[in-house]
Amino acid sequence: MTKKEDKTQATEELVKVYKWDGSAVKHALDDAVKTCLLGDRPHLKEHFGLVNTRLALCALAVGVAIMAHAWDFTHPFPQSRPVLLISVLAYFALMGVLTLHTSFREKGTFAVAVHKEKERTWEASSDMKKYDDKYQLTLSVNDGKSQREVTSNKSCAAFIDTNGIILDHLVANEVNRLYNSLSAEKKDK
Repeated sequence: MTKKEDKTQATEELVKVYKWDGSAVKHALDDAVKTCLLGDRPHLKEHFGLVNTRLALCALAVGVAIMAHAWDFTHPFPQSRPVLLISVLAYFALMGVLTLHTSFREKGTFAVAVHKEKERTWEASSDMKKYDDKYQLTLSVNDGKSQREVTSNKSCAAFIDTNGIILDHLVANEVNRLYNSLSAEKKDK
């Protein structure tokens, strides 16, 4: 490869974000953390259980709505009233379960990884309040017996330069610090 091609590849990997948009900054930092957590550790494999549960709940709700629409199409309104009533109630119940799942189980979790050899589950979650510059990153590990977690609360400016480019090496340093503190905590016990 020539030096020009190397420079082109290096510039393609840079993530630029509008630094005054808090939601975009949070999502860009989440992507950088996920890339660091899963990319640097080949013994961790991404687990899609939370996303699959959410997808299944949404698919059930859409299936109920399609079934109600099809039933109403084949049996005009006076005949389809009980089916429509049951479908509407089932749809809202599924949406309630979906809301509870995203509010209490996911809680901002954007990456779940499973250790290949050991029975450990690593979760990364984040929170960034509206109109606040503090990015709260929580890394937790569950080994079946106990769950431990560490939290980092830093300004998002610590990970973004003045041009809005995500500094992956600073994000990686923070993720590695949290990961190593959880790993060392397990070895001390």
